Amino acid sequence: MKRTLALGGIAAGLLAAAAVAAPAQADSDVAPPVNLANTNFAAKQVAAFWYGQGKANLINATPYNVETTLPTKHVSTGGASADSKAGVVGSSGDQKAATANLKNINLPKTTGKVFFIGADNKPHWCSATSVQSQWKNLVATAGHCVYDTVSNKATLDKWVFIPGYYQGKTPWGIYVGKTAYTHYDFDNYEDGDRNYAFVTVYNGVQVTDVAVDKVKNWVDNRKFETKADAEKARKELELKTTGWAGEIKPVVDYRTVVRNRHDESQKEYVNILWWAYAQGWGDNYTTLSSPSEQDIKDIASKINTQRGGTTEFKVSRGTGVTVTRVSKEEFNGAKYGDDEIRVSADYKTVYFAYNNGWYKVTFWVNFDIDYILKGKIVDIALKDVGTLGANVGGQGLAYNQKIGTSVFVFGYPSGSHPDGNYAFTGKTLKWAYGKTFKAAAPALKAEELVGIKSSFTGEGSIGSSWLYRYSNTKRLGYLNGVTIAVSDTDGNKRIDTSVSPYFDGETLAVYQYAAKFASGKIV
Repeated sequence: MKRTLALGGIAAGLLAAAAVAAPAQADSDVAPPVNLANTNFAAKQVAAFWYGQGKANLINATPYNVETTLPTKHVSTGGASADSKAGVVGSSGDQKAATANLKNINLPKTTGKVFFIGADNKPHWCSATSVQSQWKNLVATAGHCVYDTVSNKATLDKWVFIPGYYQGKTPWGIYVGKTAYTHYDFDNYEDGDRNYAFVTVYNGVQVTDVAVDKVKNWVDNRKFETKADAEKARKELELKTTGWAGEIKPVVDYRTVVRNRHDESQKEYVNILWWAYAQGWGDNYTTLSSPSEQDIKDIASKINTQRGGTTEFKVSRGTGVTVTRVSKEEFNGAKYGDDEIRVSADYKTVYFAYNNGWYKVTFWVNFDIDYILKGKIVDIALKDVGTLGANVGGQGLAYNQKIGTSVFVFGYPSGSHPDGNYAFTGKTLKWAYGKTFKAAAPALKAEELVGIKSSFTGEGSIGSSWLYRYSNTKRLGYLNGVTIAVSDTDGNKRIDTSVSPYFDGETLAVYQYAAKFASGKIV
């Protein structure tokens, strides 16, 4: 892919210039905010979901693999450009620019992972970073790591940010998302040029105690006639407790024969005792754990009567038989009976002789399906650990910067290169460094992107923070992009490029709008 660079050199003094006046942008650039967890109790339930079961959902979460790796032809020269003067919004500390010439890069405390439930109902994660704001409560990541672009549901579920996350460890706590903000064009048109999001988060929480109980008896020992009833009970349970881990399980109600089959019924092959019950021949047969030969003979005789001297059976509604021709040897091998009719040792098959042939009969009944709740209530005690910014700081924001600007990229790349090589595990924070260039990705409806040469593989690196003027001492800089996709641009089956929306005055408008709002505490 041909890179388009800004003309002329860029002096270091210009890159280190102080913030200029922000360009005027209307709030119309901002999509209507979307609540992620709009009450303290809802937020506590989200935290309990991730902390519960020994943090199993955190540990088992996988990198979000949606819109990650682009075919080579989808990255081309684009038209990213400033819409007004360049500027920056300050971070939580003053910056002195670092370069990749340093032997050691001190990784930012602000970077971590956002965890959520994807459209597949499984836990996933992306990279993200804390951003400075008045209330010290703002997180930035790729738009599709917040908004559900797969199922078109508004946002991804149970959304949390964990700075410094490592294999189940939450050193500065879990920060539950409160409200999501993005650009109007991404929310309405999934415009890749605006694929970024800012999320306000509640104060962080850590666990002080975890108690796990089985589901209360009123649920555990109760069957529900319909799935809707079971789902209602589960909802009530979720609303009354901080955590719920379990499932709704269907169970066959062998005492209720469904004469007209429907969605909440099930065909089951049965032995002749249950068959007798389903035909209305008496309830006592199903209580026999060891029926006598006389009991078996009586039932077999009635079954033989049902066929009316042919191979066609007349049976009660909601029941049926399967008749198959067999050998004389199989007929004679049945345990009970005589030369005319026999029964297998497990009482599930009846054999009969007819017109110089031998046949076997198996029996099914259409039973009602009930539902039960199986699982555990997780009651988690949490303590408040303060605001996100107070614990890890927050990056500033840079906008309308010249193409060709040097940036650091920090994230958790995972997954393989197209050639199958796994260069990254996604477990540890990694960095890349380079100069931006113009790019486009029509597959993402993106014509005004910026790219950077990077070997970060797509799974996990989505949402990685692009930091301009990163200070190796303070571990702070100015957010100037977020990775939304990666690409192999030269066709050698190795990822070599990451792309981001170009941060301009409209990005600033979304950030400034989100930064207005406080979040508060969960506990």
